[in-house]
Amino acid sequence: MKDFFKYVFATVLGFVISIVLISLVFVAIIVGIVSSISEDKKIPVESNSVLYLNLDQTIKERTLNKRFENLPVIGSGEKSIGFNDLIRGIKKAKTDENIKCIYLNVSAPGAGKATLKEIRDALVDFKSSRKQIIAYSEVYSQDAYYLASAASKVYLNPQGALEFKGFSSELMFFKGALEKLGVEAQIIRVGNYKSAVEPFITDKMSDYNRQQVTAYVGGLYNTFLEGISQTRNIPKDSLFSWANNYKIQLPQDALNAKMIDGLRYKDEIIAELKTLSGTEKGNNMRTVTINDYAENLSQDTPSAKDKIAVVYANGDITGGEGDDNSIGSERISRAIRKAREDSSIKAIVLRVNSGGGSALASDVIWREIILSKKVKPVIASFGDVAASGGYYIGCAADSIFVQPNTITGSIGVFGIIPNFQNLLNNKLGITFDGVKTGKYADIMSVNRPLTSGERFIIQNDVNHVYDSFITRVADGRKKTKEYINSIGGGHVWVGTDAVKNGLADRLGSFNDALVAAGKKAKLKEYRVVEYPEKMDPFKSLIENTTDKIKVYYAKQEFGDNYFLYQQMKKAIINSGLQARMPFEIKVQ
Repeated sequence: MKDFFKYVFATVLGFVISIVLISLVFVAIIVGIVSSISEDKKIPVESNSVLYLNLDQTIKERTLNKRFENLPVIGSGEKSIGFNDLIRGIKKAKTDENIKCIYLNVSAPGAGKATLKEIRDALVDFKSSRKQIIAYSEVYSQDAYYLASAASKVYLNPQGALEFKGFSSELMFFKGALEKLGVEAQIIRVGNYKSAVEPFITDKMSDYNRQQVTAYVGGLYNTFLEGISQTRNIPKDSLFSWANNYKIQLPQDALNAKMIDGLRYKDEIIAELKTLSGTEKGNNMRTVTINDYAENLSQDTPSAKDKIAVVYANGDITGGEGDDNSIGSERISRAIRKAREDSSIKAIVLRVNSGGGSALASDVIWREIILSKKVKPVIASFGDVAASGGYYIGCAADSIFVQPNTITGSIGVFGIIPNFQNLLNNKLGITFDGVKTGKYADIMSVNRPLTSGERFIIQNDVNHVYDSFITRVADGRKKTKEYINSIGGGHVWVGTDAVKNGLADRLGSFNDALVAAGKKAKLKEYRVVEYPEKMDPFKSLIENTTDKIKVYYAKQEFGDNYFLYQQMKKAIINSGLQARMPFEIKVQ
């Protein structure tokens, strides 16, 4: 009888949980329908409006469909906008008579270095309209100040803070932890600079890795200082010295150094914005957010017959479909193929923001670029990172555009085969036995170390993939294999150095790449179409709700350490040979 009630209780509990989950999905669908209706409504921009530029949000490659973003657990709850929509919004506001000025609010922008430069350049261009940009924050991170320094006036809260200390990049090493667990990371690689494997086999940076990290962090820092120097009219050497000696500690220090224009409270900022916008005393100031403003925008030439396709390749490169945050070889290849076969599309711009991934998936995408290049111009625009597999998929383009602070190169290949023998046998008491029909039938077994013969076979495979990689690059860049090998080997470069050594053609923005594509296709006017199609929100909800719930609770559990959890998980699940960045770059 006791077991009977136990089973009945379990059945009832399962039924209740199922009903709750179904109800959540049902509510989500209803909310999605309602929000989709509201999304179709354009927000009117009244005269004498202030464009509110909140950059303390995630700035993605594309503006995603947000119907379920505000739902608890299922949605991220975070605001986001595509960098191109954001820049188009700023460009439109420059000539919009209803927009009188921009209010820039930023403390810690959610974007990479190259994306920040794209946005900053758009802000500098906006000022040529003689409209003002007022930047204000209680706290400026270094990235935030980099953006704010482009404003006409930069204000800081009198009790606030401005971070200005220089750049640092810290790597995490797992060798000690793996040894305690009894796990051996067996490494097969090509290239002295291909240091993605170093965290698993050493406890500090190699000389080669330290050399390249020093070079690219210095390159990023140089772009950072040059931008601030130009708009604030402060010598770069002075900025370097202040950061190096940590001279900017208090708000008054920033004011004395003329890094800001004043110390203000929020009410004083509002008063100044009212004056700039011509708001009459006693009236509320009219504002429109950049998110709403960008949604109002349409293509400049919507009736143009000719089109340029932008194919967004963002995230880790994997086989299969992928999603809006990863590059699935099937989905991206299909998008490129569709753009190639559409006669109304006269050119393709491949927008890459990826540290790489599967070497095989990268080659599948590369093949579609080669085929497309034979029938229409293909221009590559590299974002924050286009390295290893990310560089592989773009190397065949007719021309490659990078920002000075784009991270690229990293031409190399590696494989990691874990050996759990010590963990399983000696720590857990688990042993294995079996039969096989051939000497190498269990070549990828993870319960024992590789034999010398197996290591030789895998090394040959890695060498073959690397040779294919440098051959692809040499053909695309019109260089010799020997030369590409000399700048390859896993070496990471910043955009300025990539242009010098021939891995890229020009320093330029995403829009510059579009213009170049139009010129190469000899188009007088065109409209832009985006590929691949954005994921359907309802389908995504049904298919990915479980994964989103897992991510939600993982974030709650790990907090700021969720990033580290992601990296360790990625290292475990990656299969096959990898053309991947040496490490996750996090410069702060």
